[in-house]
Amino acid sequence: MKAQRLLSGLTLLCLAACTPTLLAPAHAQETKKILFFSKSSGFEHSAIREVDGQPSYAAKVLKELGAKHHFDFTFSKDGSLFTPEYLAKFDAFFFYTTGDLTTVGTDKNPAMTKEGKAAFLEAIHNGKGFIGTHSATDTFHSPGDHRYQNDGENADPYVKMIGAEFIVHGAQQPSHMLIADPSFPGMNAVPQDFGPREEWYSLKDFAANLHVLLIQETAGMKGLMYQRPPYPATWARMYGQGRVFYTNMGHREDVWDNPVFQAVLVGGINWAVGNVEADVTPNIDRVTPKANELPPAPEK
Repeated sequence: MKAQRLLSGLTLLCLAACTPTLLAPAHAQETKKILFFSKSSGFEHSAIREVDGQPSYAAKVLKELGAKHHFDFTFSKDGSLFTPEYLAKFDAFFFYTTGDLTTVGTDKNPAMTKEGKAAFLEAIHNGKGFIGTHSATDTFHSPGDHRYQNDGENADPYVKMIGAEFIVHGAQQPSHMLIADPSFPGMNAVPQDFGPREEWYSLKDFAANLHVLLIQETAGMKGLMYQRPPYPATWARMYGQGRVFYTNMGHREDVWDNPVFQAVLVGGINWAVGNVEADVTPNIDRVTPKANELPPAPEK
């Protein structure tokens, strides 16, 4: 009986100490505000095309992901909104864009001013997050016709921010993605045999501080532009105080539906907006040591 009374007393003490914690409501995750910008001054991809005023395919997917993961997306193609005051409203910027966004270009939506571009880059450098998919690297190309040369310090400031520049792509085909860092948020969802059919970008001018997440395995790929050593396909990096995440996936609508792509994207967004921490120590020289060896230029 004495043992039972002692046990009952300990149980009551535990309940008294533990109940407030157990019953306390879970701390709600702060909703992050993200500008999804999809102006196409160059080629307009079908995944971001708005038809009859309806949201694009990518926007529909992002709305669903946002509802699940506390991301509040604002969707825009209006470059004239890029002012310091407007940019201050957001925690991060998500680009699926093409061309020189300071020109009206293909989609005829209002362009950024040069001051707006500078304010945008400064906002990231000062701590805002950036997420880019697919043709975000086919945006603000470096001056001159140097497609098959690395521009280095002469690269466009936007290229220096995102971490690489688009050269060209070949025919859509499956390509094996090698996992460089399985510990980064979202990467545990990537199977070892992941290799979807996609429009794969051949890239150049990789930043020295890339933390590579997925590697483009070029062996067996068809097309002169892929006749090069493996190179980064998805990465994270710091740009000043800002967190930059990019993946070259996202051309095809079925890729946007792919749960692996969605997991990679959500992990990258969560890191870019500061919801999670990750080690982004540069690893490009270790995991893709010949990344800046470019494919041969096609004969004219």
